[in-house]
Amino acid sequence: MVASAKVNGNISFWYTDMGGVPSYRGALPGDTTADVCIVGAGYTGLWTAYYLRKADPSIKIIIVEKEFAGFGASGRNGGWCSGGFSWSKEKYLKSANRAAVIAMERAMAAAVDEVCTVAELEGIDADIIRTEHLMVATSPAQLGRLTARYRDALDWEAPQEKVALLAASHAAERIAVRNVHGAMLTRGVARLQPAKLVRGLAATVERLGVSIFEQTEVTNIKKGQVTTRRGTVRSPVIIRATEGFTAGLPGHKRLWLPLNSAQIVTEPLPETLWKQIGWQGRELLGDISHAYCYAQRTREGRIAMGGRGVPYRFGSATDEGGRTQNQTIAQLRTILHRLLPQTTHLKIDHAWCGVLGVPRDWCTTAGLDRSSGIGWAGGYVGNGVSSSNLSGRTLRDLILNRDTDLTRLPWVNRTVRKWEPEPFRWLGVHSMYQLYRMADEREEAGLPRTSRLAAFADGLTGK
Repeated sequence: MVASAKVNGNISFWYTDMGGVPSYRGALPGDTTADVCIVGAGYTGLWTAYYLRKADPSIKIIIVEKEFAGFGASGRNGGWCSGGFSWSKEKYLKSANRAAVIAMERAMAAAVDEVCTVAELEGIDADIIRTEHLMVATSPAQLGRLTARYRDALDWEAPQEKVALLAASHAAERIAVRNVHGAMLTRGVARLQPAKLVRGLAATVERLGVSIFEQTEVTNIKKGQVTTRRGTVRSPVIIRATEGFTAGLPGHKRLWLPLNSAQIVTEPLPETLWKQIGWQGRELLGDISHAYCYAQRTREGRIAMGGRGVPYRFGSATDEGGRTQNQTIAQLRTILHRLLPQTTHLKIDHAWCGVLGVPRDWCTTAGLDRSSGIGWAGGYVGNGVSSSNLSGRTLRDLILNRDTDLTRLPWVNRTVRKWEPEPFRWLGVHSMYQLYRMADEREEAGLPRTSRLAAFADGLTGK
């Protein structure tokens, strides 16, 4: 039987949870000027506007958005506000010292508390629960990687009260994952409803005096000028906050690769089933397989499970309104049933997908080119919920020409080479994920160590 969901697309389940996709704000009414023009009304653009207006209420800020605020990954992600640092520390060390990389990692982690604090201060109800992250291992090979990751965290001076390695029995007491061999516990994270956060943030910046123009597609960005199909915005400072949709801008096709990520959400679980599964702490749940997954227990008692599915569309194309493939739905349902076989009888109520930005070296960046006045932030590679908050504060300081601890972090103003032209990037990304799947199959079949196929996959794309 072909896997399917009651609803496929409609941007995401998170909007269905809010009563439907929001109506549009007005479009740019014509040519105008601003002190700062932000392209993209997702987390990055909205956080930047928020912190700028808080720092200087006299700054005239205009945000232009092709669709509506929260149309992209900000309204489709897995709701993990994790403060995670999954990028290569070694790559940042090429242009910085160990202390600077540690400072960056801690700043990313501290963004979780900042998001929660601002949401409470501004009255944004985003179903936020402060919780813990449980990364499980379900094979000996995975347990080896998990142990190595735990030791690496301690080597990079992670506080021992923040991370812990759990035995299989202790991990299963939290969430009854099948065949769990152990888990790494990370404290200081939060679970949230992402669309509620982005919509609440958009309303907040409007209340602060920021203009958001939707249905306003940008056709060109150059020094001092953002050209749209509705008019031109002239501004000395322009922030490109387009993350996974960056490849759609003229001249940016190969800058950041739009990597697909998809999710399914189950029907609400009865309390009897939750008693079997556990998950009473509403932990963020993920595994350490190569083609990893991410999941949360939602406010109303569903399971939202995400993963890569079909990872990349030829020519850096993006989805149509969040609709994903039945093949992807089947893959995610298989992952859900593998980890939690108690859920095999549950219906899938909604499936959707979105894109996230991936730089060529798989490491996030933020910056401002003083000569052109054009700034950017993104390439979060899936860690955008918390990282975008740090982006907003960092871009605020860069725009205001402040020399701060944030502007000295090693991700600031770093650039990497572009992705290869087609068909090479399509072949590279799809080959990488196919190798990951093969490596996972070998490990699940009993291979006691990490498959060499995974290392080959990483080398293939420079991950």
